Amino acid sequence: IMNIRIMTADDYSAVYELWRSCTGIGLNHIDDSKEGITKFLARNPETCFVAESESKITGVILAGNDGRRGYIYHLAVTPEYRKQGIASKLLSAALQSLKKIGINKAALVVFGKNKSGNDFWEKMGFTKREDLIYRNKALSEFSRIDT
Repeated sequence: IMNIRIMTADDYSAVYELWRSCTGIGLNHIDDSKEGITKFLARNPETCFVAESESKITGVILAGNDGRRGYIYHLAVTPEYRKQGIASKLLSAALQSLKKIGINKAALVVFGKNKSGNDFWEKMGFTKREDLIYRNKALSEFSRIDT
């Protein structure tokens, strides 16, 4: 039996290990630290979820918003629990929660080399934007951990 529930800061260790078990996720030592995720959850208390199967966290999705757009980060399912609809259920919970608080559009970033991730997002109806250039600037020094 699988259960979807709101993620809490107490879930961090299990969630971080889950992320580390998945290829294609980029993690960094600041944003994805316990402090960084705790801050994100405090700012987005209704839109981040975990999936539990057999009392073990088997999936996670972080979703937040800026009051105008929703943003999805780090959707992942433990490799041995994939192909059971967990990712789809997590995505549905996050999108419903964003809509409930008045957000009408969601965006995300996926590494180009993450074929399975890109295939999933395409299947879920997320279109690829060819008209945009994604840019960012680090305001703090951090190291990235590509899994």
